[in-house]
Formats: sequence, structure tokens, C-alpha cells
Amino acid sequence: MTSKNGGDDRRTGSDITRSLELLWEGGGRPATRGPKPALTLDRIVTEALRLADAEGISAVSMRRLSTELGTGTMSLYRYLPGKANLLDLMLDRVYTPPEDEVPWTGGWREAVETYARETLALYRRHPWLLHVNQARPVLGPGAVGGLDRTLSRIKPMGLTDPELIGVIVMVEGYVTGAARTQVHEMEAEQRTGLSDQAFWEAQTPTLEKVMKSGRYPSLATLSEDAFGTDFDHFEFGLQRLLDGLDVLVARRGQEA
Repeated sequence: MTSKNGGDDRRTGSDITRSLELLWEGGGRPATRGPKPALTLDRIVTEALRLADAEGISAVSMRRLSTELGTGTMSLYRYLPGKANLLDLMLDRVYTPPEDEVPWTGGWREAVETYARETLALYRRHPWLLHVNQARPVLGPGAVGGLDRTLSRIKPMGLTDPELIGVIVMVEGYVTGAARTQVHEMEAEQRTGLSDQAFWEAQTPTLEKVMKSGRYPSLATLSEDAFGTDFDHFEFGLQRLLDGLDVLVARRGQEA
């Protein structure tokens, strides 16, 4: 059974094993004689990603995919057992790091900044990721490669292995929260046709009257730019997080 958020509630060991085979060994294609079939596992995943990016993860179903690909639904099941396995392949594809990267020469702080900004950009490109339960991911070469890439860049922090993983988990949690806010704003505007600015302007008369009541003195004395769009809350929070890690790294250096 697939949950509303795209996660899978009843996965079996054999089902997970099949996803791992597809991820690490490739699904290949059904052994057939005659002309090479137009349908491939790679094409199925590519179309699923296009559909999810355009309409959300709920739009991705085996029936809808077969329609978009111009094939019968049963044809898809010759390549993968079901949507849960397809989702595993989709996730691994989007988390795959670039193959043409130049060797990393920056420091650990720049590495954490890069990881945070790249992750935020990833969520903005694929908003459906925020609707998928990734608490127990099936790890393929893309996800493992991305994790290894990040670890190699932050190793110079001099932290213990559990602490290095903790840094990644902490940054991921921070970015996910920020991305959820940004994506929800985008989705709200698309859904209602009302811009973020227009939404808040509609509340201004009422809020101004409330602020003059004297019931909320701290809010009433805020400067006019307190909620201004010029202030980058994401970067502010990211830099404070990095400042805290700076303290920890310096402490570890003194203890060495």
C-alpha cells in the first residue's frame, strides 16, 4: 500500500531486494526476440520524474505512466514490480551527483554551504520530494555517491564519524524546513492565483488596527522592514548554523 505522501507503508524484504537489484544491477529489459523495444527502465523513470515535477507525486501511477509512454500498463510491470520500486529509482536519480565535477578544493565551511544550497535548489526543482516519506530510503548508487561526496568534503572538520553524520542530518533538517516554507508559498500562489504580496496586503488594514490597540507592544514597535522580503532568512540561519559548527571544530582542534 502506498501512502498519500508517496511513501510505502507495507514493504516486504523481497520488494526492497528487488529495488536494490534495479538500482545497483540495472533492470535490463525483458528478454525478447526481434526488434529492440522502445520502452526501457531509464525511459520509465525519466517520464515519471517529468510527471512528478509537473503535477506532483500523486499524479504518478503505473496507469498514468503507461498512457504517457504510449504502452499498456502490464508492459511496465515487466520492468519493475510497482510504484514503490519506481519511487526508489526516482529518488536515487534526483540525488545522483554530477559526473563532470572538478576535484573539490574548498574548505569544510564552504562544503556545508554548498550542500545546503544545492539541497534547497533540489527541493525547489522537485517540490514533490517534500511529500515523500524518506525516513527509510532504499540506498542506490546515486544516494550513496552523494553522501560519499559530502562526507569527503567535510572530513577536514576533524569530528568523529557519528558527528560528521550528525552535521549532514542537521543541515538536511534545516534545509528541509526552509524548503517546505518556500515550496508551500509557491504552491499557494499557483493554487489561488494570489501573490504572496497581495495576500499580506489584504491583511494590512486589520493588522494595523490591531497593532494600535496596545495589546501587542513588542510587535507594534518592530521596524517597517522587520518582515521585508530583502532579508534572506535562509542565509541568515545557515550562517548561524555554520558559526556554531566553527566553535565545535575549534574546540576539537584544541583537544587534539
